Amino acid sequence: MLVFPKGNMTDKMLKFLKIGQQNPPKRDVSNRKEDFNEIYKEFIHQKAGEQASRCSQCGVPFCQVHCPLSNNIPDWLKLTAEGRLKEAYELSQSTNNMPEVCGRICPQDRLCEGNCVIEQSGHGTVTIGSVEKYITDTAWSNGWVKPIKVRNEKKQSIGIIGAGPAGLAAGEQLRKSGYQITIYDRYDRAGGLLIYGIPNFKLEKFAVERRTKLLSEGGIKFIQNFEVGKDATLEQLRKKHDAILIATGVYKAREIELPGNDLANIFPAMEFLTASNKKGLGDKVELFDNGTLNAEGKNIVVIGGGDTAMDCVRTSIRQNAKSVKCLYRRDKENMPGSSREVANAQEEGVEFMWLSNPKEFIGKNKIESLIVDKIKLGDPDDSGRRKPEILKNSEFEIKADIVIKSLGFDPENLPKLFSSESLEVTRWGTIKVDFDTMESKLSGVFAAGDIVRGASLVVWAIKDGRDVADSIKKFLENKLSNTSKVA
Repeated sequence: MLVFPKGNMTDKMLKFLKIGQQNPPKRDVSNRKEDFNEIYKEFIHQKAGEQASRCSQCGVPFCQVHCPLSNNIPDWLKLTAEGRLKEAYELSQSTNNMPEVCGRICPQDRLCEGNCVIEQSGHGTVTIGSVEKYITDTAWSNGWVKPIKVRNEKKQSIGIIGAGPAGLAAGEQLRKSGYQITIYDRYDRAGGLLIYGIPNFKLEKFAVERRTKLLSEGGIKFIQNFEVGKDATLEQLRKKHDAILIATGVYKAREIELPGNDLANIFPAMEFLTASNKKGLGDKVELFDNGTLNAEGKNIVVIGGGDTAMDCVRTSIRQNAKSVKCLYRRDKENMPGSSREVANAQEEGVEFMWLSNPKEFIGKNKIESLIVDKIKLGDPDDSGRRKPEILKNSEFEIKADIVIKSLGFDPENLPKLFSSESLEVTRWGTIKVDFDTMESKLSGVFAAGDIVRGASLVVWAIKDGRDVADSIKKFLENKLSNTSKVA
C-alpha cells in the first residue's frame, strides 16, 4: 500500500473519487440551433482545476499512449490543478502546434479520454480536451503565445504545398530552425479543412486565423490562390526551393453510383460545407444566396456516418431546414464518427435512419425523393466489421429537396494536376513515400498528412507535419554538407 506524506501529490490530484466528471456546460439546444457559435461554454478557472485534479497520474498513461502526438497529458493536467497555467501551456504546445484546435475538434472519446484509466474503472474520464482548450485559450488571452523568433536565419528554403494542418505544423517546425518557408495554397485563406470544412459550432474561425497570423508574423510567407500546375509546375517549384513538401490533403468526394445520380440538388459534402463556412466568414456566396446550397425550409438527407456527415446535418439544422435525416447503412454502434457528435446532432433534432441505404434518386430535373433499402448486418468482412446486407422487399421512400453525399474523400490526380507524371502514387492515389523519411521518389520532394495516409484526423496531420519536418531538416543538412565538400 502506497502512503503519500501530507502535502504531496494527493493534495492536488487523484480526486476522481471525490469529484465527478464534468464537461463545460453546453448552451441550451434551442439557443445553439439559432447560430453557428461553439456549443460548449468556457470552463471557469475553478472547474478547469477541479477536472484536471481528477487525473489518477497512473504509471502507464494510456491517455498519452493513445494520443497521436504523445501529448504529455498527465503533467499538464497536474500543472493546471496546481494553478500553474503558463507552465501547463508551455508543456502542451511543446508537442502540439495547435492545442486550441485539437482541444476543440479531436474525437477525444476515441483517443485520450476513451482510454483514460479512471474511465475504464467506471469513474468517468478526465475531460482532457476541455482542459486543453482552456489552457491554450488562457494563454492567448494573457499574451503567452508569441510569434517564432529565429536566432539563426538559414538561406535554404522550403516550399510547402497546402496550408492545412500538416503543412502549417511542418512550416512552423522548420521555421523555428531558421529555414525560409513559403506555403502555397489554392484557397484565399490559410487553414485548409480547418477554415472551409469544419463548421464554426465546432471550431470558430478566429482560432485558426489568429494561428496563421502568428505564423506569418514569425516569418512564414503565405501565397494564396495559387494552383500548382497552373501558376507553376511542381518542377518549377523544385528549382525555386531546396525542398518541397506536398501537404494538400484529400478533397475528391467519393461517389455513389445510383440511378438518378445526375439530378440537380445532389451535392458532395465539402461543397455544402464550404458554402456555409464562406458565408460565415462574410464572403459573397452566390449559390448560397440564391438558395441552391441553403438548407432553409427544405427536406435535407445526408448520406454517411462519419464526422463530416455530422457537420452537414448540424449545419442544416442551423440553416433552418424543414427536416434533416441521416442515412447510414450500419447501426449506431458501428458509426465511424464521434459518438459525442452523434449525441449533439440528436439533441438538435436530426433524425437518424440506421441500417438504411439509398437505392435510387427520384425526380424529374432535380431530386424529389429517395428509394431506400433496409439493411441487416451479416458476418464480419475482411476488416472485421459486419457486412451490410440488403433486406429483400424492404424498400421505402423519403422526401428530399437536397441530398448531401458524405461518403469520404479520395486524393485528386496530383501527377496530372501538378504536371509531374514522375510523381509516383499508390493504387489508392496517395503519394508514394519512403516509410522512414517521408520522401517521395523525387529527390527533395516530401509528402505528409492525408495525401499520404488517406482521409484521417487533424491530429494525425499535425503529427505527420512534425515528423516530416525532422526528415526535411536532415535532408537539407546533408545537402548543405555535401555542397560544402564539393566546394
